[in-house]
Amino acid sequence: MRFRHPDGSTVHLAYCTNVHPAETLDGVLVQLRDHCEPVRRRLGRDRLGIGLWLARDAARALDTDPAALRGLRCELERRGLEVVTLNGFPYEGFGAEEVKYRVYKPDWADPERLEHTAALARVLTGLLPDDVTEGSISTLPLAWRTAYDDTRAETARTALRTLAERLDALEDLTGRSVRVALEPEPGCVVETTGDAIAPLTAVGHDRVGICVDTCHLATSFEDPDTALDDLARAGVPVVKSQLSAALHAAQPHLPEVREALAAFAEPRFLHQTRTATAAGLRGTDDLDEALAGDALPDANPWRSHFHVPLHAAPAAPLTSTLPVLTSVLTRLVGGPHPLTRHLEVETYTWQALPPELRPRGRAQLADGIAAELTLARDLLTDLGLKELP
Repeated sequence: MRFRHPDGSTVHLAYCTNVHPAETLDGVLVQLRDHCEPVRRRLGRDRLGIGLWLARDAARALDTDPAALRGLRCELERRGLEVVTLNGFPYEGFGAEEVKYRVYKPDWADPERLEHTAALARVLTGLLPDDVTEGSISTLPLAWRTAYDDTRAETARTALRTLAERLDALEDLTGRSVRVALEPEPGCVVETTGDAIAPLTAVGHDRVGICVDTCHLATSFEDPDTALDDLARAGVPVVKSQLSAALHAAQPHLPEVREALAAFAEPRFLHQTRTATAAGLRGTDDLDEALAGDALPDANPWRSHFHVPLHAAPAAPLTSTLPVLTSVLTRLVGGPHPLTRHLEVETYTWQALPPELRPRGRAQLADGIAAELTLARDLLTDLGLKELP
């Protein structure tokens, strides 16, 4: 979906396909047919943007076979879909029964992360629509925080500098610009937007910036205005933003609240949980750890890294951090000029919701994704952007 900003520039809205992950190119083609096109039809649009997730095997197939890349581009066009952004965070296995900590491998101290991201960039230049010259790729925020020392930090910085040089060369070759965005996430080396400033400044290249994920920002209790002001002062570009909402519990000390939270503690994904105390941010790596005894102080609200559907906040006594999303979006695109032109709805946890909230079949999932995109569209038009055909 495309929108005209009051300054005349185009803002792109997509939804991320990691909600129905496919490991191979054949799986991606099925995904377009069975999921993405039905979402577009429900929205009544001739064109729908998708934030494509390409696992290692699919990315390699496209990067090494020009005919396969042309075939995917043709399939996108045939189904009324377009790609301006990729989700390069998960490397493979995002559809596994247990993902948890494995999603952070390989990290930016591993040469394979550089090679995979460079391959994604080459693929993206072949998928961008004819009238679009700028693409984006979100990636993991360096590494999970453990076993990350000064040596690994320097290796990661060198890899990102090398990537920036390759992206410069890629634009010289193709005429298309690709930028990569570190996506801060609780528990990682770069947990917050503030944590991103030093490593990105050290890289020192505008090809590498930040992806503001509104669920992650909210989980860490960041203030949107402060976060975005600090990024602007540091000269860190907001390459893209993922529009998402976290799980919020206002009174986690109450038994009924803990019971409601326990329904969201599931074995597939990691649900880092945080609370803001007078002594600073406290947290656990997963929701079940927070619920175990007194592992996390419960005098103040908790937020958990569980991407809940944007249009359907969980029932009381829980809610979502949708107000944080709206505040961030207002700052990003509600001013005289957009701070980013790539927006991506990312709710990958539909099938990890409590059983009674999960979609039953592809049709209900498509309905839910379409409802999320409708909410995002309405927020954008309320900010003065005009939806384009």
